[in-house]
Amino acid sequence: MPAPVVTIVTFAGSVLVALVAVALVHRTVARIGRKSELFANLARHLHRPAQVVAALVALQLSLGVTASGEWRPTALHAVGIALILSGAWLLAALLVVLENATLSRVRIDVDDNRHARRVHTQVRLMRRVTVGVVSVVAVAAVLMTFPGARAAGASLLASAGVIGAIAALAAQSLLGNVFAGMQIAFSDALRLDDVLIVEEQWGRVEEITLTYVVVHLWDDRRLILPTSHFLKTPFENWTRTQSALLGTVELEVDWTVPVEEMRQELRHALESTDLWDGRVSVLQVTDALRSFVKLRALVSARDAPSLWDLRCVVREHLVTWLRANHPGALPQVRVRDMPKTTPRRPEVAEPHGDNRVFGESADGEERVQAFSGPTSTQEMQPVRVGVPSSP
Repeated sequence: MPAPVVTIVTFAGSVLVALVAVALVHRTVARIGRKSELFANLARHLHRPAQVVAALVALQLSLGVTASGEWRPTALHAVGIALILSGAWLLAALLVVLENATLSRVRIDVDDNRHARRVHTQVRLMRRVTVGVVSVVAVAAVLMTFPGARAAGASLLASAGVIGAIAALAAQSLLGNVFAGMQIAFSDALRLDDVLIVEEQWGRVEEITLTYVVVHLWDDRRLILPTSHFLKTPFENWTRTQSALLGTVELEVDWTVPVEEMRQELRHALESTDLWDGRVSVLQVTDALRSFVKLRALVSARDAPSLWDLRCVVREHLVTWLRANHPGALPQVRVRDMPKTTPRRPEVAEPHGDNRVFGESADGEERVQAFSGPTSTQEMQPVRVGVPSSP
């Protein structure tokens, strides 16, 4: 049998054996995965990269044993590069499986999920970091397989200080966002599913990456902000320690409003809805000026969406109750008619010292002369010009 045919048959046989071995292992792991979520994820995520790695390993072994000729070093080099990249793929998939296993043990679909959201935020950011590191190392390993790249790498290491300074200046914004993302992940200032007020917008944190944060706004828009924005600009986090919140409902009514009856009606309105968490029910007169009395109802709910709906329900209920039971307490503007009388000429008041700029005191007169000059009552002395008379 010719040598090329033997080489091709050897290559095909070794690759086939490797694929069969991977298939058997995959079937075993998948069978165990019926009872274990970890093994199910292993079977789902590692199957394809494991096939590629096994086939490349078998191919490299076959090339080392049976191949000969000038093409052998080039083929071994190409297979080595492919093996490095596929190994990085397999390692990244394994890291993803381990991180998914960690996330599956911490549930966020519970009432008090603050710790769970913190863990999910940190694990997802670490996933991006680890995958990025593996990718960079794999690319560096591929470049180092070329002799010219190794020589260039040695010269680059010699001038690493200058290159590092140039790279830091060129990627200052990017690196700032990356470090900001790491700080956000481990400082617990921002987590996934947190409710925020940022850039005067209300929304929920949908995604946190190393460079940007996606906020899902209440009207289904997405607000994308760099991670450094949350370290430089103040923002409101409504769910950092707990999701329960307080809210206000303000009404301007007439002075005849029955405050105590309205306070009891507020309690009745809150007890008739499941949006209220039973913590706070307060009605106070916060202002009483001019034509209106301002009332403020303070209520509480378990989370921000429930609080918004509860405020609307309370506002509608109190307005309806006032219109039905106390229409006179609705806001009114009173206009009083003045009696018609014959107009009188205004009396001219005698000048008084306190209605002048400086008053009539000695100090005032001195200031008048200083700012206005001599008064008209002062006589000017004549000035004689000529030859003085003899004695």
